[in-house]
Amino acid sequence: MRINHNIAALNTYRQLGNANNAQQSSMEKLSSGLRINSAKDDAAGLAISEKMRAQVRGLDQASSNAQDANSLIQTAEGALNETTDILQRMRELAVQAGNDTNTTNDREEIQKEVNQLTSEINRIGNTTEFNTQKLLNGSKDAGADAVAATQVDVGGLTFDTTGGALEGYTFKLGTVADGTNESASVDTTNKTITVNGDFTTSGTFAVAADVETAINDALEGEGITQTVDVGGTAEVTSTGAESATVSGGVDAGASLQFQIGANENQSLTLDISDMRAANLNLTRDGTDAKFAVTDGTSNDVKEMALDVTSHASAADAVTKIQNAIDTVSGERSKLGATQNRLDHTINNLSTSSENLTAAESRIRDVDMAKEMMNQTKNSILGQAAQAMLAQANQQPQGVLQLLR
Repeated sequence: MRINHNIAALNTYRQLGNANNAQQSSMEKLSSGLRINSAKDDAAGLAISEKMRAQVRGLDQASSNAQDANSLIQTAEGALNETTDILQRMRELAVQAGNDTNTTNDREEIQKEVNQLTSEINRIGNTTEFNTQKLLNGSKDAGADAVAATQVDVGGLTFDTTGGALEGYTFKLGTVADGTNESASVDTTNKTITVNGDFTTSGTFAVAADVETAINDALEGEGITQTVDVGGTAEVTSTGAESATVSGGVDAGASLQFQIGANENQSLTLDISDMRAANLNLTRDGTDAKFAVTDGTSNDVKEMALDVTSHASAADAVTKIQNAIDTVSGERSKLGATQNRLDHTINNLSTSSENLTAAESRIRDVDMAKEMMNQTKNSILGQAAQAMLAQANQQPQGVLQLLR
């Protein structure tokens, strides 16, 4: 018999500690509902489940993104619905004006309404917004803002910026070696226009917010004068033969990108075309105030409306307005199709999130019934070990019997 080391008590104590630790672990899992409360519970399972959690949260946010995208598209389509109504009225007026039962005064009165309706189409295009972002002015179309050359004349180069203002564009100018007039080449894909010719000198001039001042300051002392009408034309004049390049600037259109997946490169691209009057071919050149059209937000005359003051011009206007109706209808059809696609996207994202959540639950969540069984077992073992420890502590008392 030994009293310095009570092996039975030590063994019982170790078993009691194990039972207590197991009981504490069971209680932690039961109270949290999780099988994995820390990495030590299941290191591999924790890593896998955290990755699944990231996907689930990404899918849920992507679903919310798709719903927001639907709202944006609905805003644009709703505005175009009104544009369609306006175009239908304009077509009706053009048909009416084409009838020679109308006097000149009658047609001029019809023309006034056509002018105002054209200005309203501009207003809708310039002011329709979602979350402060303009939708119908071409800024959400990667194909917008192309620069086209309508006139090229050495000593007076003219660039027609049909897509918008020149603000943010880069100009490159230099003297043509042979001093002859050169033709222009247009690259609509890269949004550049180049006047062909050999350069003897060249320079790059950034166009800032104040377009005229920026270019004039950059070219000061070079014998070149620069005038810019923002949203209209840019003219370069000089004492000698010149060559110029205009390339896309900060205001160039950019496609809408909707993040509709949990990971990179899982997005939907949408272009919304410029739905203002000029892009719908509802305006023309001219200066007659009788046809004046504004941008819809001010009284400044920007364009001229279609002419309906004669039978021939009214008939031509009917065709152009019908083409505009077809264009707007096509754009609305595209937006509606995208909305339907997004509805399916939302359903798919919800299903994926549900399935991933179920998979993550199987890894991370505790089986309550099984864990309660473990907790009960460990509780009984703990109580039994405690009782046995008391018995083991009594065993050395037998040594006293040898001293009698």
